[in-house]
Amino acid sequence: MELFINQVLAGIATGAIYACMALAIVMIFQAIDHLNFAQGEMAMFSTFIAWQLMQWGVPYWWAFLLTLAISFVAGIVIERLLFKPLAKAPILTNVAGFIALYAIINSVAGLIWDFTIKQFPSPFGSSPFLGSQLISTHQAGMIGVTIALLIALFFFFRFTRIGLAMRAAATLPESARLVGINTSWMIALGWGMASAIGAIAGILIAPVVFLEPNMMLGILLYGFAAAVLGGLTSPLGAVIGGFLVGVFENLVGTYIPGVGNELKLPIALALIVIVLVVKPTGLMGHTVVKRV
Repeated sequence: MELFINQVLAGIATGAIYACMALAIVMIFQAIDHLNFAQGEMAMFSTFIAWQLMQWGVPYWWAFLLTLAISFVAGIVIERLLFKPLAKAPILTNVAGFIALYAIINSVAGLIWDFTIKQFPSPFGSSPFLGSQLISTHQAGMIGVTIALLIALFFFFRFTRIGLAMRAAATLPESARLVGINTSWMIALGWGMASAIGAIAGILIAPVVFLEPNMMLGILLYGFAAAVLGGLTSPLGAVIGGFLVGVFENLVGTYIPGVGNELKLPIALALIVIVLVVKPTGLMGHTVVKRV
């Protein structure tokens, strides 16, 4: 029983990172109806920026906040320069843009910081949380930061004018434009927020997986699995999907013989396929009907 509880808690901790990544994916999907295949690389590059700031002597939490600000601006710039001109382009053109962005960010990160593995500090430490061997302080910190982020986003989208405008621009863009909402800039703000959320995921997971240019590939696949499981049209579903994927991954790796780290990623991909076949809209997603 202790092993089971341990794996569930560890799954919730890693699931918090998948939830952040899935939330970033869903935010961009709702804005432009495309999946951002470069979301993981954007998070990785942001994590390197945080690491570099700390190497220059900036305290951890100042580096954290500065990285979020830089990531937010970078997300807006990427949307304005690359994907705004592709707004009415064919789907494959957008896919090519995302793949190009993925390759460029990965290569630039390797050029600047090389491909050697680097240690990334944790502000929470790695000692047992509250004296319990079931979960470490860093795992508890990941869960706490993710929950705080989700609560902040809930109040932002529910009770602020900009948040309500972003929701309107994502769900009913034509109606939003009629009441004076600049839907183009709402999309750009969505990109900025998604980039910052991805940066949080990268910074929190870096002490676990270590820092290098390919660190987010597996995290991105799990984030896609979580987003598809919860529903690409539901931010709450994406978050729930992230926690479910984290727990599922740990339990499968523990209790099914022969499933090691090498088979965990194929399991995530298999989960995506199964959900798409059984319930394409995900657990909490809804079918979008468009007039043509």
